[in-house]
Amino acid sequence: MKLFDRIAALALLLCLLPVGCFGEDAPAYAVSRRKTEAAYDSETLKYTVETLYLNQTKCYLTTVWVADPARQIKKAVSPWHQALAKAEDLGQQIPGAALVINGSGYVSPTYPDIPENYPGASADYYYTPLGSLTVIDGEVYRDLEGVPYYGLTLEADGLHLYAGADNDAVLAKAPLQTWSFYEGCPMYLDGQELLDREWPFAARRAIRNVIAKLPQENTYVILISTSTVGLTLLEANDFMIGEYSPEWVYNLDGGPSAALFTRAKGKKKLKLIYGAGQKIVDVMGFIE
Repeated sequence: MKLFDRIAALALLLCLLPVGCFGEDAPAYAVSRRKTEAAYDSETLKYTVETLYLNQTKCYLTTVWVADPARQIKKAVSPWHQALAKAEDLGQQIPGAALVINGSGYVSPTYPDIPENYPGASADYYYTPLGSLTVIDGEVYRDLEGVPYYGLTLEADGLHLYAGADNDAVLAKAPLQTWSFYEGCPMYLDGQELLDREWPFAARRAIRNVIAKLPQENTYVILISTSTVGLTLLEANDFMIGEYSPEWVYNLDGGPSAALFTRAKGKKKLKLIYGAGQKIVDVMGFIE
């Protein structure tokens, strides 16, 4: 074929390719094989748990709505500064819990690292959640002066995400509960991506537990990736933003700490959907 003919054929081929094939509009993730695993439907609580494959990694995707978040989102925590507890046992401490996930990151002799701006030594934080501010049932357990807060709060109108907020400003909102992990775990807030794409932790494939607030009132979505391949936080964030246009996205503790339990209507016992039985510091539960 002559050079001119080759150029003409290539030009025609390029014209036939779909817009976005060069990456500008190409999706950053691929979703397949969605299947409903569990569901709950009442006047005050609705959720659906699906399995899906996100970038070839099996995930559990939970969409949950509550009528009154302040009364229906609960926290159970292991004995403060004493020991960790299994997620199932913590979930059973929440009367009527119909959906339970693991919550905060924590410090222990096994995971002794604390952020550089925390005062004191690692042992001062053993068996407690990460985060400069810890509130449990409206009572302040930790308030590190001069250390900004990165994490979730439960307030009168639902869950909120803070990324580097002054603790006094957070406490002024009268939070009922807090859940926190690393400083880099707020991933998206008010239309801006906060996730540091150069952060090694964000680019590592692992079991993840990511929660987002949807634009719909009192509605949240939780993405838990499973083992073997795992997800990066970059992939999880791209999925949440691309699928839901959320108000915020936050990375809760993952790895072996990840846990998901559901309870069918009329049953008393929580059923394990995903988790390895790791002892953790706290959980987030949803009740009628």
